[in-house]
Amino acid sequence: MLAVLAAAGLVAAAPVALAAPSADLLIGEVYGGGGNVGATLTSDFIELTNAGRTALSLDGWSVQYLPASPSASSKWQVTPLTGTVAPGARYLVAESTGSGGAVALPTPDATGGIALAAGAGTVALVHATSALTCLAAADCAADPAIHDLVGYGAATVREIAPAPAASNTTSVSRTGADTDNNAADFTASPPTPVNSKGETSGGGTPPVSAKVHDIQGTTRVSPLKGKKVAGVTGIVTATRAFGSARGFWITDPQPDNDPRTSEGLQIFTGSTTPTVAVGDAVTVSGTVSEFYPDSPTDSNYQSATELTDPQWTVQSSGNPIPAPTVLTSDTVPDSLAPQSGGNIESLPLEPAKYSLDFWEAHEGESVSISDARVVGPTTQYNELYVTTKPTENPTSRGGTLYLGYDKPNMGVLKIESLIPYAQRPFPVVNTGDKLTGVTSGPVEYDQFGGYTLQANVLGSVQSGGIAREVTRKQQPGELAIATYNVENLSAVDTQEKFDQLAHGIVDNLSSPDILTLEEIQDNNGAGGNGDGVVVADQTLQRFTDAIVAAGGPRYEWREIDPREGKDGGEPGGNIRVGFLFNPDRVSFVDRPGGDATTPVSLVQDHRKVHLSVSPGRIDPANEAWTDSRKPLAGEFVFRGRTVFVIANHFNSKGGDQPTHGRYQPPTRSSEVQRGNQARVLRGFVDQLLADDRGANVIVAGDLNDYQFSPALETLTTGGKLTDLINTLPAGERYSYVYEGNSQVLDHILTAQDPHGMDYDIVHVNAEFAAQASDHDPQIVRFRPRG
Repeated sequence: MLAVLAAAGLVAAAPVALAAPSADLLIGEVYGGGGNVGATLTSDFIELTNAGRTALSLDGWSVQYLPASPSASSKWQVTPLTGTVAPGARYLVAESTGSGGAVALPTPDATGGIALAAGAGTVALVHATSALTCLAAADCAADPAIHDLVGYGAATVREIAPAPAASNTTSVSRTGADTDNNAADFTASPPTPVNSKGETSGGGTPPVSAKVHDIQGTTRVSPLKGKKVAGVTGIVTATRAFGSARGFWITDPQPDNDPRTSEGLQIFTGSTTPTVAVGDAVTVSGTVSEFYPDSPTDSNYQSATELTDPQWTVQSSGNPIPAPTVLTSDTVPDSLAPQSGGNIESLPLEPAKYSLDFWEAHEGESVSISDARVVGPTTQYNELYVTTKPTENPTSRGGTLYLGYDKPNMGVLKIESLIPYAQRPFPVVNTGDKLTGVTSGPVEYDQFGGYTLQANVLGSVQSGGIAREVTRKQQPGELAIATYNVENLSAVDTQEKFDQLAHGIVDNLSSPDILTLEEIQDNNGAGGNGDGVVVADQTLQRFTDAIVAAGGPRYEWREIDPREGKDGGEPGGNIRVGFLFNPDRVSFVDRPGGDATTPVSLVQDHRKVHLSVSPGRIDPANEAWTDSRKPLAGEFVFRGRTVFVIANHFNSKGGDQPTHGRYQPPTRSSEVQRGNQARVLRGFVDQLLADDRGANVIVAGDLNDYQFSPALETLTTGGKLTDLINTLPAGERYSYVYEGNSQVLDHILTAQDPHGMDYDIVHVNAEFAAQASDHDPQIVRFRPRG
């Protein structure tokens, strides 16, 4: 029998004999908004559920109702019950019908006339048909006739704490086994009446009896999507008891013989903490859903199969956990997915052939990996990446190189944690570190990184020992030009960020003579969206002051303020590119007239060429630069020799279909604009070199594309420009780490012979959990042509 406890401190605790939660007949759902304004259902109802293993007779039983704040004259209202409830089945009691609503309840198993309050009240399941007389929690706790009870809203009579308030559109429904705490056992959600035949409101069909593998099916989308299922059995393998996506995973210990069908399934409880433990054997019912992060009709991502609105019964505890699939270097196939030219969701899975099919065939099941090398550092979202294939495209510092659209890295695996932070803080790791021992947990599809191991067992961290690189100082006759994406730097950023970036320039880049900067924002950053502020003098003043404080030179800057909201990037930030230069080493040729809309042109002067305006934007009205940063050309002089430097930040990859998505091959729609940008930039460089074929030209910046991409091919075809990234050893060709892939986004291109240049990517950010920016800077040292 259940104890009914009053609010803490108001009454004495119930006798121990009355405190054991019920394990058989329970109140499953209470709805008092039927027929009210805004309601869909026409009637109130009380739903019972049989959590036991045998059928139960209800002859001589009743459900009873008491107002939330009873007075001395309040009376319990009674609805007698008859018939039996099968194990795992529901029993529907219809109560008062109102004038609102449009949908009738399914045929009830019993009918009364109680008008339940929508927001708050108390319902008792009583092993008697005479009205109760208790009006306080302590008195009801002592009444042996009360078998179960729920007080919702501000109910005085309740178990420990009341269930949430309900409304005209929400009921309170049980989330799992009984704990004698209404607050923990119930949640508010849309009403879902079900009768003993499994019928739902509006004449819905009874739930389907199913196994986990029936739900998962042999394709990416469940054959039972949208259907109610019951009798789903399994062993709890993991729980997620925090955040807004709480729930648990089960695995059926009696699998079928089809390698395409996963035996694991996620049970989604929303913001309600599930009342189960690892090792519990449960029987679950609910609705089969495919979760997409945006819209199922046009999502680029795959879906996650889960059971929503669940109810479950714990049959036993302490059971052996089904063994996880052990991941070795050859477990995951080396091919990504069938390249069907469209949506692959309906294709039968081939887990022995394709990586994405392998993970889908294990969705919801537990997997494990031992002594895993980290290929992507801990992020602000408490995630990291490891590789299951230690020899797959390794970098010189422990990462995994991304080498081509047709060469995705199948070993990369994202890891998050199911362990509460207070129990085990998420590990802080850098690329090249190792998770020693076993890391294991269920597989979940995450739109922010594909298939993810949700770890409830986490290995220990062993440092890989990588250090932030330091490049050499340029010699007196060498000009040093660097490029650095400083990640949305604005004057409102912390001094710590300015100092970190400054020390990177002074200590790690050895104070280059010229820097092209990307992602410089206006003085109030993204916080000033639409306020007309576009100047960045305070941002650049703080930056150059920080460089001096770090022991560097007093850099000067040149940039052109964009028009409000026209250059893309973070809304309100008015992002732009710009130059820093050391006036003790190099001079800037200032030619007035450059602004946001004036294009720079080339002017012939005695067989030499110079810029019409300096700094000047390249063809800023060209549609290639719509909602994107415009390239900035600057004319510098080093030891009497002119050097043209063009700073760039091409449009981002936003809108591209993900590598791990449901469309294969993925469409890279953002490439179109970058291709157009490359053609405009190449045209300017070609004209410059046609006017002065011996000109010193450096094209630098965040081109947001790979060395093998069409945009870079446009820039380098014909050999006038050389992408210096290709002059490095293969294991060093990266400046950015994304989803565990070390890749190239930043470039320095030159019109000179690259053999006379000393080029270096200085790895100070991308591989580390602590970052001043998410990009690594790079530098070239050379002697300009005379």
